[in-house]
Amino acid sequence: MSSPASRPLSKQDFESLSDFRYHLRRFLRASEDLIHAKGITPLQYQLLLHVKGYAGREWATVGELAERLQASPHGTAALVTRCEEAGLVERHPSDTDARQVEVHLSKKGDRLVALLAALHQSELSAFSRAFKIPHLEQPVEPSAGQ
Repeated sequence: MSSPASRPLSKQDFESLSDFRYHLRRFLRASEDLIHAKGITPLQYQLLLHVKGYAGREWATVGELAERLQASPHGTAALVTRCEEAGLVERHPSDTDARQVEVHLSKKGDRLVALLAALHQSELSAFSRAFKIPHLEQPVEPSAGQ
């Protein structure tokens, strides 16, 4: 459904989208290199970051982490297991719900996520300077007859 104000994307729109994706990929590549240099995977780092950054508390459930990672709960549970085996997180039974398990950072995981987050600051700063979210109008949808 298009509104009367809709228009096809312009060359400038495509340039903006391309530039956005370039800077995003550049940041992610630098991030991946930093993370791999510390001996973990980008997904492990993201899990640690989401546990550390979970709003209002110092732990998260597997379901909450799955949502943050945009992954399946089963796959996230396997990732938690790998992080646990690496000494990065610990599972604790919930005090309020016996069906839930809380994922906490270990001391090693807490130190590592703090170090990696600090190492990301210069890249994040460069990214934010170059980062422009493209503001595009709704494109006109091609008609079924075309």
